[in-house]
Amino acid sequence: MAKNGDILSRLRLINADGIGPVGFRRLLSRFGSAENALREIAGKKQLPSPEWAEEERERAAAFGAEILTDDDPRYPQALLELKDAPPVLYAKGRLDLLNHRPAVAVVGTRNATIVGRKLTSRIAYELTENDTLVVSGMARGIDAAAHKGAMYAKQQKGPTIAVLGTGIDKIYPAENENLYRQISEQGLLLSEYPMGTLPQSGNFPRRNRLVAGLAQAVLVAEATRKSGSLITAHLAADGGRTVFAVPGSPGEARSEGPNFLLRHGALWAENANDILTVLSRKTKPEPLKIPSFDKCDLFTKPLDNFQKTADIPPVKENTKGSILEYLSAEGVDTDEIIRSSGLDAPTVAMLLIELEMEDKIIRLPGNKIALTGKNMKVRR
Repeated sequence: MAKNGDILSRLRLINADGIGPVGFRRLLSRFGSAENALREIAGKKQLPSPEWAEEERERAAAFGAEILTDDDPRYPQALLELKDAPPVLYAKGRLDLLNHRPAVAVVGTRNATIVGRKLTSRIAYELTENDTLVVSGMARGIDAAAHKGAMYAKQQKGPTIAVLGTGIDKIYPAENENLYRQISEQGLLLSEYPMGTLPQSGNFPRRNRLVAGLAQAVLVAEATRKSGSLITAHLAADGGRTVFAVPGSPGEARSEGPNFLLRHGALWAENANDILTVLSRKTKPEPLKIPSFDKCDLFTKPLDNFQKTADIPPVKENTKGSILEYLSAEGVDTDEIIRSSGLDAPTVAMLLIELEMEDKIIRLPGNKIALTGKNMKVRR
């Protein structure tokens, strides 16, 4: 376990200008220690001050977070398999979860349908009931549904790990404040970013490698072809993890990602048992080989060569558009739309009438609402 002085040196080195995880390890290998490396690059790189590092350590301690270096026995051993494993992690909550096995990462779109969220929550619940840890990124949509399902298990005390794309002390998105606090109490919050780091688009694809790296398998629920979830699946496959996907309607944009993965060897998963059965086998499935993936260094700036990979949403959607995002071909109960949207019943009723007049939705038996065929390709 690193001593306090070494932790401070490592904090300074990994936060030096232009130094990423791979460069950090090269410097450590060449010069023997973070302190020696700092001495050698002083004047060549912009370095955080010793005072900043001490204040950073104190900020983490005051917040109740632990700073783990990669030589700490509590550091997740699965992440050490990554060539770009973070030299420093901030952790708040149950540190014993870091090396829990089995573990499954559950990822998907922010703009998830109600059907997709309910299915994801049920799978996460059943995985947790069977002592399988659920890992995700605490984004809105599928991530949040996975965390909630996991925490509802074990008599509403189920654990889960949320890997953040911000500083561990920053709640993002704001709507997940209650979720954030609950995870910190019965699960674990994890981040590689310094205290106070605000949401930035490049941080979220980098976070995805940790979500995938912590688990033995990754489940992709609803996701478009150009989503960050597909990056997570690629990273998981490259790391020898098993990739599962939830099949979806061919006409639905949010099914394009999972269906694409299934066509190229991902394993079919409609429920938790599909995943648990594979994880229980002694032999692992053949590694997934996904074509047409433009690999890049996640720490090269500018990073965002991928469209729509960040968890930071673009311009705020109009209210009718946000209603459409909850819908699918299968149909959703009107009461579910009201609960999920947070709008009152009269407002939802009025919006549904407008959408029906615009031929964007159809009404099904049982008070259900579904997208029309020409609106199945929802916004990405």
